[in-house]
Amino acid sequence: MYTPIIGTLGYVLSPDCKQVLLVHRNARLDDQHLGKYNGLGGKMKADEDVLTCMRREILEEAGLDCHDMTLRGTINWSGFGENGENWLGFIFLITRFTGTPAAHNNEGRLAWYALEVLETLPMWEGDRYFIPLVFDHDPRIFHGYMPYRDGRPLSWAYSRI
Repeated sequence: MYTPIIGTLGYVLSPDCKQVLLVHRNARLDDQHLGKYNGLGGKMKADEDVLTCMRREILEEAGLDCHDMTLRGTINWSGFGENGENWLGFIFLITRFTGTPAAHNNEGRLAWYALEVLETLPMWEGDRYFIPLVFDHDPRIFHGYMPYRDGRPLSWAYSRI
């Protein structure tokens, strides 16, 4: 039986659509993501749907209220977790929000980064495969599969319908 951890991952786009809010995961030495830049998000609770989870995570991690969110894709990350857990992620692009982002959260420092520099930031190797799909202009949702072993992606495949 396949019983993944369900999570959300959101990329908050600046009002001018040129920057994205990321967290630099540098606050906890025991963090599996230590040193990496990432979008915002986390595990879905049993009493939530994915939209509620994404809104809650962005509010908790950045202090922002989301108003316009678009599901850009889903990814099955088998073997991704710290102990080889499977994750099923729902990837969102947040294009309208209220509030001013916090400078820090319990995971690290938050800051705006130009879209064109994303490829230069330290991040999960696998993020480089799907991040371009989050920001492209194709309105179709992508559905990806990215198995992991020992913290590295083994392959990447996706489809759009």
